[in-house]
Amino acid sequence: MLKTSLLKAVIASTFALSYFNAASARAQSPASPPSKNSSPTQPESEKRDAPESAPEMPKMVPNESGTGMVLAHSAESFYELTLKGSELRAVEPLLGSRGQTPDFVRELWQVSWRENDPIDLYVVLPRGVKNPPVVLYLYGYPSETDRFKDDGYCKRVVAGGAAAVGFVSALTGHRAQYRPLKDTFIRKMPEAIASTAHDIQMILDFLQSRGDLDMSRVGIFGQGSGGAIAILTASVEPRLKVIDLLDPWADWPEWFANFPAIQQDVRADSLKPDFQKALEPLEPLHYLPQLKARKIRMQFDASVGEPKAVVDKLAAAAPATANVVRFPSSRDMYNANSNGRLFEWMAKQLDAHRPPLQELQPASATATPSKSETAAVPAAQAKSNP
Repeated sequence: MLKTSLLKAVIASTFALSYFNAASARAQSPASPPSKNSSPTQPESEKRDAPESAPEMPKMVPNESGTGMVLAHSAESFYELTLKGSELRAVEPLLGSRGQTPDFVRELWQVSWRENDPIDLYVVLPRGVKNPPVVLYLYGYPSETDRFKDDGYCKRVVAGGAAAVGFVSALTGHRAQYRPLKDTFIRKMPEAIASTAHDIQMILDFLQSRGDLDMSRVGIFGQGSGGAIAILTASVEPRLKVIDLLDPWADWPEWFANFPAIQQDVRADSLKPDFQKALEPLEPLHYLPQLKARKIRMQFDASVGEPKAVVDKLAAAAPATANVVRFPSSRDMYNANSNGRLFEWMAKQLDAHRPPLQELQPASATATPSKSETAAVPAAQAKSNP
């Protein structure tokens, strides 16, 4: 469990960028979309088609003694970044919704390859761009998928001409709904990191099967824990050509010892030899130097509180061609990345082409930022829509 005050400080620094519309880690129905009236920013043209086979109850199996039932689980190796040793089998993906605005088409899919872990996957396509390149967006724990439901965010994220694919890590948000409360991302970090690395490879397979995306031009944006997972996955996944990192986690002994937003009992447990041994195969510092052939950007916001020693080691481990940027404050980060500029670097690296200008639409059909988005921006910057 994270300390409330420090957690707020961490999230607030990235909230200031407005692309960090994180929600609390709460359970919700997987890929069972809300009604049209539940979202004030939902496109009027959106058509809902609730998946017929969306599970309402977890799948249970008899325990070893045959005296009771336990949650079903899929065999999976949390010491291996590739799919070797894991028995993950993709089931038929379910389309939950598809809608459009003048700027983008947004799809909500439920994908699943692991027992009792259906994943809500958002695919946002720029209008007027044929076979666009693809960027996977993996924000850090404890984020949810709310940003991908926001029209303002979706408009900005595809403005450069690349499709955006969003989801959350294992044991995060709706993906923790079938797990005991004690099974948090932090306490189960080896599982959470390794299984999400596996998810990315399975998601890329799903995207490849669509036929409407240029899978020779694929990038991944990872923030916080998502940044660590992006580094690890890229080391075994050649389809990831460009890696954009924001405050990635790494150097697990140092990170757990000094990251301020860790409660002391969790810190003590996480520094135990057995826990650190389980994390050893999942150390981003081991894999970052291997990514010499990739295009890499790493940005760090000093106000987030990531230990300086961790930041220094990440910067030193990065290939010489990597673009490493350090910001002394969240305001400096905001000034550099607001108004959708955060996404421009990735679009440029993937040689994406901006969509053609759309005809002006009636005001009711245009996307507007949500209240949660604008409320997160500092008062002095609220007049600017990031």
